[in-house]
Amino acid sequence: MTPDGLAALHARCFVHPRPWSGAEFADLLNSPHAFLLTRPQGFLLGRTVADEAELLTLAVAPEARRRGIARDLLAEFAATSQERGATRAFLEVAADNGTARALYRAAGWGESGRRRRYYGPDLDAIVMTLALPPVQQGG
Repeated sequence: MTPDGLAALHARCFVHPRPWSGAEFADLLNSPHAFLLTRPQGFLLGRTVADEAELLTLAVAPEARRRGIARDLLAEFAATSQERGATRAFLEVAADNGTARALYRAAGWGESGRRRRYYGPDLDAIVMTLALPPVQQGG
């Protein structure tokens, strides 16, 4: 997926908080810490720095939801983050996005904090975290 393709799908999935532009996706993808996971109708953008991973955004086309795409992307995010050395992960999700919060909880994420007015004057973010056990080395 190109940065503009990511932005187009993101715009179909998000109104508030505002969708990201193709230029914003391109900037993030140029970082050596960022990684993109894709499916035919969805994607997840994450990054790892040292022992921490951040799930930056997850988008699944509205007509493709409830088919396991997001669940699969979350599992791949955890595995990729572990392979990159992360031992914990975090994300922010809009406090009013109960569907996403339930998805993350079902995938093992726990609510660990709140960022007041993170998405604007009337919308907080819920911080969620996930422990990532170290990858076992074969031998």
